[in-house]
Amino acid sequence: MATTQIPRDVYPDISLPLLFDPYEGISKRAQKNGCDLFRTRMMLRPTVCMTGEEAAQLFYDETKFKRGGAAPGWLQKTLFGVGGIQAVDDEEHKRRKRMFMAVMSPDSIDSLGYILERCLEDEVEGWRSSEKVVLYVAMQRVLTRAVCEWVGIPLKEEEVEKRREEFTALFDKAGGVGHFRARRCRVKVENWIRGFVEELRLGGGDASSDTPLATVSFYRDSRGELLPSKVAAVEVLNLLRPTVAISVYITFAAHALHAFPECAEKLRSVGEEYEDLFIQEVRRFYPFFPSLMAKVRQDFEWKGYQFKKGWTAVLDLHGINHDPRLWDQPHVFRPERFRDQPGSMYSFIPQGGGEHMRTHRCAGEFLTVSLMRVALRFLTTRIAYDVPDQDLSVAMTRLPALPRSHFVISNVHILDEKTLTYDEREEDHYLHH
Repeated sequence: MATTQIPRDVYPDISLPLLFDPYEGISKRAQKNGCDLFRTRMMLRPTVCMTGEEAAQLFYDETKFKRGGAAPGWLQKTLFGVGGIQAVDDEEHKRRKRMFMAVMSPDSIDSLGYILERCLEDEVEGWRSSEKVVLYVAMQRVLTRAVCEWVGIPLKEEEVEKRREEFTALFDKAGGVGHFRARRCRVKVENWIRGFVEELRLGGGDASSDTPLATVSFYRDSRGELLPSKVAAVEVLNLLRPTVAISVYITFAAHALHAFPECAEKLRSVGEEYEDLFIQEVRRFYPFFPSLMAKVRQDFEWKGYQFKKGWTAVLDLHGINHDPRLWDQPHVFRPERFRDQPGSMYSFIPQGGGEHMRTHRCAGEFLTVSLMRVALRFLTTRIAYDVPDQDLSVAMTRLPALPRSHFVISNVHILDEKTLTYDEREEDHYLHH
């Protein structure tokens, strides 16, 4: 097969266009170029942008792409952290992935669900007495309390707000004007976590515990060595930060309940099956991660297109989740689509694609769905609230995208009807399945 040049985009460097259109920029440019691949530069580096299911499958071929060196330094110093799993490849990546997947066992995820429900119950009295509650911020606070307890890091009540702000800055302020604040927060939080890692290693804690903190602190790499305490802190933060970031999805779930009231009614009447469909549609429909980056390992040819060693590859997650070739009426919110069309590991990729155990797909995806389920049940069966007039349009130019008002609720009150606890509902689920 003759080699074909990947089409070049009209923009010599796509950095600025993606800054203003991070979620739809790649798919729009691909459509204009008439190809799922196009060449450009990003921050002056030769780059190929990729969209579509076949391109996603290629992107997760780890014989052709690697993650080390792909993310720009500013992202490592804010969102990811230096030395974390996102930037390691091959055998070391597989070992660390097994560690993270062990932490994400069903029992461990259930444990965090129980903690989250308790924290929600603790917070709801404050919501009732408030004139208004900004749900995005309120859920950050609840998730901060819950995930620190689950990980095994003690958090005093007076510390909660400080840590909430720091964790949130890492994903909400990673780019733009908040970048330097995010960098300062990462240094502070890593040093804070590092203290717990070192204390545990010196015998100041329960080394035999099965907490995620202990699992990461005593993990040994492919050479049989403990991670440097700074890198261990990065990996513990890779449990804390993404869990607090689920506040984005929970806010969008509340937005969907309000924007599509027929779905809210079905949640109350149809029950658990529809609940899972609704959660998956929230994850597909609303913007979360816009794209992912990798680096070409060596020259290779694919479908006649030539890829060069060292190129940056950018995979269009949001565009694939809205690709009309893969999804019927992709810009319509319709949870029922997941009953007949669950999507493949390369077409439904809100948190990355590929196999969980083998590739760089997000280890926390099952945890995300579980915590969304806890929050959704709380919002639909435990409390009632008003949604006052506000700007609920989604700001697609910010990262992460959010309703411009961050979703404000008011007149929160607890429903009188008896609701099952999380524990009782899970027991009931297993008995009937």
